[in-house]
Amino acid sequence: MPTKEKEKEQEATSARGFQPLGDRVFVTYTEELEKTAGGIYVPDSAREKPQRGTVEAAGKNVENLKVGDQVLFDKYSGTKIKIESEDCLILREEDILGVFVQ
Repeated sequence: MPTKEKEKEQEATSARGFQPLGDRVFVTYTEELEKTAGGIYVPDSAREKPQRGTVEAAGKNVENLKVGDQVLFDKYSGTKIKIESEDCLILREEDILGVFVQ
């Protein structure tokens, strides 16, 4: 039978009804449109820049991240999903390049 502390911990680390397992994190992000000096929008497929997102939930084995951290990750890392019409990503902790310090 789970304790109240354990239930609170699980509630705190789940987002939108999704709880990552192990060393995975649940990240929300937005695709930013890049515009050239001439006013032409560069499609996402033509960009190689890393992406920025927010950690919404973390698995039990995640050691260096917490909910709310702003992180940087490679464009092609993780698994993209859509929850409540919002782009989300499931990443391993090792796929995250860094955390923005506030």
